[in-house]
Amino acid sequence: MSTRSPEGHADAIQAPGTDEALWRAWHGWDRLPDHALPTEGRVVVVAAHPDDEVLGVGGTIARLAAAGLAVTVVSVTDGEGSHPDSLVLSPEELAELRARELEEALAELGAAGAEIVRLRLPDTGVGDHEDVLARELAALMSGAALCLAPWTEDVHSDHEAAGRAALAASRAVAVPCALYPVWMWHWAEPGDSRVPWERAARIVLPSAAQALKRAAVSRFASQIRPLGPAPQDAAVLPPEELTHHLRGWEVVFV
Repeated sequence: MSTRSPEGHADAIQAPGTDEALWRAWHGWDRLPDHALPTEGRVVVVAAHPDDEVLGVGGTIARLAAAGLAVTVVSVTDGEGSHPDSLVLSPEELAELRARELEEALAELGAAGAEIVRLRLPDTGVGDHEDVLARELAALMSGAALCLAPWTEDVHSDHEAAGRAALAASRAVAVPCALYPVWMWHWAEPGDSRVPWERAARIVLPSAAQALKRAAVSRFASQIRPLGPAPQDAAVLPPEELTHHLRGWEVVFV
């Protein structure tokens, strides 16, 4: 994940977020239908930054891996921009660290055999390469049973561009695509009119998948713990933010 986003999006992300207790108490969850996952084939999971896929659909990846499906994880960027002024790590060092963290997280999910594709587009600059990305994703997605990609209204420009490119690619190769939110849980509120709840569906996570996801999230030390004592090396994902992603279900828009 990265908090840096052009086009004014950073304001919503940097502002105080919605308390998870409000989300947990929301009565709207029961109105969301269950989203059926494929029972065979390959699933392509697109992430704007390493950790987005685990935060958004890590439990789903665990379910898919347990069911024997092949998983391809596409890291659109290396997430090198999460700490642009770090006194500890250069962008290049951070990129390699985040790639290792993703490998460790997938292993925790039982998906150590997942194919990982690093496209190395610039962090916070995905929108400038959207057409190229769509073509790359179409080639990777061909023949897949499902694509999971960032939500196109997540209020982070990289997430939105990656989602749009994935949707374009999925249409080109006739692969179903579901979109997962990441930052939405921070800036939105239960029942928020900006959220298309009529297109939302739940993916319920058994207790085993929840435990695997929690372990996987803990592998992203560069994002959940400070890199160093300086303010510019602070954690991107404090505990109150992580709680949004450790529920007994995940949400996609279809």
